[in-house]
Amino acid sequence: MFPSSCDTFVALPPSTVGQRIVFGKNSDRPCDEVQEVVYFPAADHAAGEMVECTYVKVEQAPHTYAVVLSRPAWLWGAEMGANEHQVCIGNEAVWGREDASDEEALLGMDLVRLGLERADTAQKAVDVIVELLEKYGQGGNCMEDQSIFTYNNSFLISDRTEAWVLETSGKHWAAERVEEGCRNISNQYSITTMIDREHPKMREYAKSQGWWDGKAQFNFAAVYSYMNTARIDASGSRYCEGRKLMEKSKGHITAETMMEILRDKESGINMEGMFMTTGSMVSVVPRDPSLPGVHYFTGTPDPERSVFKPFIFVKDIKQLKNTCSPCLGPDDPVKKKPRFQSKPDRKHPLFLKHEVVAAIIETTKERGSKITQNMRQLEKEKMADMEKYLTSGIADSTLIVHLFSDTIEEELNVYSKS
Repeated sequence: MFPSSCDTFVALPPSTVGQRIVFGKNSDRPCDEVQEVVYFPAADHAAGEMVECTYVKVEQAPHTYAVVLSRPAWLWGAEMGANEHQVCIGNEAVWGREDASDEEALLGMDLVRLGLERADTAQKAVDVIVELLEKYGQGGNCMEDQSIFTYNNSFLISDRTEAWVLETSGKHWAAERVEEGCRNISNQYSITTMIDREHPKMREYAKSQGWWDGKAQFNFAAVYSYMNTARIDASGSRYCEGRKLMEKSKGHITAETMMEILRDKESGINMEGMFMTTGSMVSVVPRDPSLPGVHYFTGTPDPERSVFKPFIFVKDIKQLKNTCSPCLGPDDPVKKKPRFQSKPDRKHPLFLKHEVVAAIIETTKERGSKITQNMRQLEKEKMADMEKYLTSGIADSTLIVHLFSDTIEEELNVYSKS
């Protein structure tokens, strides 16, 4: 199974309005998979403590930062998220000459969460991910059921000043620094000859495999990719379309612009079908460290039929209950071997309500149009409110402790009145 799925974007000045970084990602996953939005506060950890990721345990860091994550509800890691230092990370599945391992190790989604929990800059997140990759490797089934679905990973990582693209093949990797303009990744290797950091044996390994003659200019994507395969062509098309959409808005990219890109169905960026967009994220991060970043999440499938709800890191945030899936504890079949025949119900409260509304939008034109209009109006109002924080800062953080949860309540109210 090699679906074309997922796109991640970042825009930096001068491509954006004001001195801001705008990050966005669609998470494209199996259409029956639930994606939840969860928050974990900063924490200190005892020496020798281990953390249990999706399949394997790794050594815990002495301190972990507060994170907000959008993740498939059955696993430990995340498709995308941000931390209290305004580091944002999204990952993509990539396939190339080297097969992804089906042996249980760290998933790319585990590496997203670990990078966010342990790094206060984008460059440090690259350090965290490649160190863990070297020590524990990447691999394991990325599907909840018995279907075997494995892949290597690429990552787009940003902070207040810059972004990094990190692409991996097994334990080998290359990284590209992005200091201005636009950059996007999809389901193909995209780092070519502009390599700022790399695995020390990455070129030597490619040469030993006969992929590179050691004489031609080294091009990571050309060397590590399959050539002329249908899946690369397909993801390449979507990658190119995403780049075109960003270039079209270059110089005036905002959160609204990024949301429009993520909602674009003609390009395939907003996916439909057996693999579809099950969750979306847009972040706006000012370069001024005195100003907060605003992170918008849908927590529901299809951004065209979803509300992007704002989240800001402040003290005393509680778990986001309406986007938190039921906890199955020791009875969770993911923890049992062999893998289970059927999936348990992981639908969170917002997902359940949204499921009903999405069906109405699909089947009832007039009523569906009104619901969508009201959803957009709520989103527009929230973005106007967030603009005040992005330009003037936060005078009273107690007013936005429940920002994300309160917006969900307003979203549910829109549903009930429609």
